[in-house]
Amino acid sequence: MIDPELLKIMCCPETHQELRLAESAVIEKLNGQIAAGSLANRAGQPVKEAIEGGLIRADDKLLYTIRRNIPVMLVDEGIPLAS
Repeated sequence: MIDPELLKIMCCPETHQELRLAESAVIEKLNGQIAAGSLANRAGQPVKEAIEGGLIRADDKLLYTIRRNIPVMLVDEGIPLAS
């Protein structure tokens, strides 16, 4: 999905922390929340479209979605993860 060499140089645009690929179980859980209409992005807007994958910030607090094999690296589009 994401080239490993590209992932090595990518970082969170807000905190500059490293990113890692989200495991499929995390994506499945989030897609279940999307289907139930209970998932919102950091800006508070509901997430309506299922996600293909994601990049999780090193502190495990935010996920940047991957759509059509392109990471969406906008902070307000990030999905807060439960601690």
